[in-house]
Amino acid sequence: MPFSSLPAAIGEALVERGYAAPTDVQSAIITQETQGRDLLVSAQTGSGKTVAFGLAMASDLLGDQGKLPFAVSPLALIVAPTRELAMQVQRELTWLYAKTGARVASCVGGMNIRQEQRALQGGAHIVVGTPGRLRDHLERGSLVTSNIKVVVLDEADEMLDMGFREEIEEILDVTPEGRRTLLFSATLPKPIANLAKTYQRDALRIQTISAGQSHADIDYRAIAVSPADIENSVVNVLRFYEADGAMVFCATRENVRRLQARLVERGFAAVALSGELSQNERNHALQALRDRRARVCVATDVAARGIDLPNLGLVVHAELPVDAETLQHRSGRTGRAGRKGTCVMIVPYQRRRRAEGLMRAATVKAEWVDAPSAEDIRARDQERLLETIVPSEPSEDDLVVAKQLLERHSAEEIAAALVRAHRRDLPEPEDLLGNGPDERRDGKRDGFDDTVWFRMNIGRNDRADPRWILPLICRRGHITKNEIGAIRIGDRETFFQIPRPMADRFAMAVAKTATEDDDVLIEASSEGPVPTRGGGRRRPNGPPPAHKRHNARPYNNANKGGKRPGRR
Repeated sequence: MPFSSLPAAIGEALVERGYAAPTDVQSAIITQETQGRDLLVSAQTGSGKTVAFGLAMASDLLGDQGKLPFAVSPLALIVAPTRELAMQVQRELTWLYAKTGARVASCVGGMNIRQEQRALQGGAHIVVGTPGRLRDHLERGSLVTSNIKVVVLDEADEMLDMGFREEIEEILDVTPEGRRTLLFSATLPKPIANLAKTYQRDALRIQTISAGQSHADIDYRAIAVSPADIENSVVNVLRFYEADGAMVFCATRENVRRLQARLVERGFAAVALSGELSQNERNHALQALRDRRARVCVATDVAARGIDLPNLGLVVHAELPVDAETLQHRSGRTGRAGRKGTCVMIVPYQRRRRAEGLMRAATVKAEWVDAPSAEDIRARDQERLLETIVPSEPSEDDLVVAKQLLERHSAEEIAAALVRAHRRDLPEPEDLLGNGPDERRDGKRDGFDDTVWFRMNIGRNDRADPRWILPLICRRGHITKNEIGAIRIGDRETFFQIPRPMADRFAMAVAKTATEDDDVLIEASSEGPVPTRGGGRRRPNGPPPAHKRHNARPYNNANKGGKRPGRR
């Protein structure tokens, strides 16, 4: 048996729990080489690391005994960044050590501190807590650390990111020097290395995350959309995948609040997690997700830390993460413990290069795909419906009702009613601006006999495509797609027509909506696209310095048929 080297009580608990074989991190921790040593472990969330450090400290707590005697003071201390993670660790260690007679107490913010004091005084063998609350108990004298044999820092990188360095150092400073220190972290930035150097002795480095394997259970997709289509794209992604559980990440509390309200309005069972919620509101939201009353959680990065939700099959980045580590932390919420997950990054067209840079830094390979259209979603709904409706052995009562229905209606009518009932509670998909037909119009259209050519400093080399160019022109110029004429996409630039009567208004709107963050330049062009010998289009003066230009050149009547304005 893979766990045969462990104390019998621990091995029996694992078997009863259905553990047939250890995960990678668990295998690495229960070797002979790790016995009695400090450990510095890189392991991603969902890899089974809670059970791993529970196994690692078993020999320190139990020794040769099968049962633990009454504890005058705690023997092991686990520090976790958030209340949710600490409670999850407590639950895991409770079943793992159930046959040893161990008492596992929690000390976390938002709970009754006097009840926690009574639990500590009653003889807790293992204490799991958050940094701030543990420091409170130390200062009150209710947490005695003189007999601590093992200290575990779980998600150490997140604790430092959240500003808990002072609390962690104070906790470690008051524990015995001879203790074992097990430090678990998904990433190992310099602050973690410094912490390990200060508080660990000859630590054994264990790394179960590698560049090629850390995302093996996650299918990454990236979608380039118009900024105006971001929320609608989130709706369609959720509808297309229909995961049992989904987490949608936003950058700010305000965006979380707005998107969650929008999803609820559209018919999704969605809850929000952000820093402005009280602990009670947060608890209600998490419980709704755990008992399946809600299937979508919209959250900020900070609010989602330490949360482990069951059956989370989909992660959606509604807004780009700030760095590669945040991308890894967000995405790691799915694809856990051997389950497959999907991660979808919704990218405003002008931030595609930024998204590609983040993915390279995080060693993530994503497939760029189109946002699911309403037609795609309806086709997927039909596939799911056909897979879901499988005849089973009917009961007597079911047969009575079925015969009555067949006497009144045809089989096709009954089946159609079943389909309608299935679809009734499904939110309607959104029609996306950028998911229309190819808009490169070459034929004559009413109202486009007299037009002005405008140019954009992007082309096929920049993956220019009418599906996102068209919404961009509409947003920047405050017009509709019906007011745009022919579109010509070249290798390095794109030309499009605007009716002359509205050209001035369009150019002024473009100038007003331009920002320093825009990589796309829109300006009037007196020449328009010029054919090349091969049938393509070229620009007589060569490509512009695209990355240095932000503001559009206003169109005016003086440009009609005259010399092309010089560059600024």
